[in-house]
Amino acid sequence: MAKYGEGDKRWIVEDRPDGANVHNWHWSETDCLEWSKNLLSKLLADQTILAGEGNLFIKTKKIEKVEGEAYVNVRKGKIIPGYELNVSISWQGEAKDADGKSLLIADGVVEIPYISDENADEDPDLRVIVKDEGPIGRRLKDAFLAKGKEFVLKQIRVYVDTMAKGEPAKDELEVKKLNPKAPAAVPAATPAPAPAKKTEERKEKKKEGFKTIKLTEKFSCRAINMYEILMDENRWKGFTQSNAKISKEIGGEISIFDGSVTGKNMELQEGKLIVQKWRFGNWPDGMYSTVRLVLEEPEPGVTVVKLTQTDVPEEDRYGNSTVVENTERGWRDLIFHKIRAVFGFGV
Repeated sequence: MAKYGEGDKRWIVEDRPDGANVHNWHWSETDCLEWSKNLLSKLLADQTILAGEGNLFIKTKKIEKVEGEAYVNVRKGKIIPGYELNVSISWQGEAKDADGKSLLIADGVVEIPYISDENADEDPDLRVIVKDEGPIGRRLKDAFLAKGKEFVLKQIRVYVDTMAKGEPAKDELEVKKLNPKAPAAVPAATPAPAPAKKTEERKEKKKEGFKTIKLTEKFSCRAINMYEILMDENRWKGFTQSNAKISKEIGGEISIFDGSVTGKNMELQEGKLIVQKWRFGNWPDGMYSTVRLVLEEPEPGVTVVKLTQTDVPEEDRYGNSTVVENTERGWRDLIFHKIRAVFGFGV
């Protein structure tokens, strides 16, 4: 917060003993979850993917699920979008023979489990599922992947770009542009809504004072072997020589290194992906990072692990500024190197 006599006058802290956020000039937050559902439905529902090519007809039906959070913060005119969404889209395909006779009508689902502002410059993972796994059903699924995957990702990029421009908070931005100094004339008795301020402080912590760790490690094993090690509490106990409890279910809790690290599973794809919320015991209360482990097998017997850990605080609750350094060293020395040594996965 600006000190008396310093900084932008529009903070008006010197004129307001209560430090109130008059007219939301200093910050405002717009909940965009319902807006996101409507936009994604407009972009992705009832869309034609194939209209007869190869005697196949495929179209999306409706948005079945949009879960998570989405918001746009505006801080003195600066747009700060935030979102973590799990989206599911139903689709239907039909295969016909050369005479136009229907061979099969199959329903399916497109799952996009993690659309996040943290990965706004990357296309999200996408899974296509068909309920009929017979030969024709698989043909429809393959056709959706070939023609529909890029369409879906293109529409998701439209959503991401729209959020980045702050479209859900467009009215708020226009008010500030038209009358940026209006707060100074507001009577001092106008209080700031306490719940909104609390929410803003939480979002601010997510964006400021935090770092991202990225590591890439190679192992001489199959991807499924690495996945099983990382999700098996007994193997964790073995290579770390410490107690561990690891659920294998989405939403299940984890506890490793004798409880020094706790969290829960957010997304699991066997042999491919692990997404977890992590926190260390010496972090401020309620503060979690997101660990994303992508397992790739470029050739049989060689697995590449790509780690991304976001929202790692620069300081712990005691003011020590070695959190990022220690966390990165822990991944290398206490996890990845130990796995190589104990299971013989050295490259």
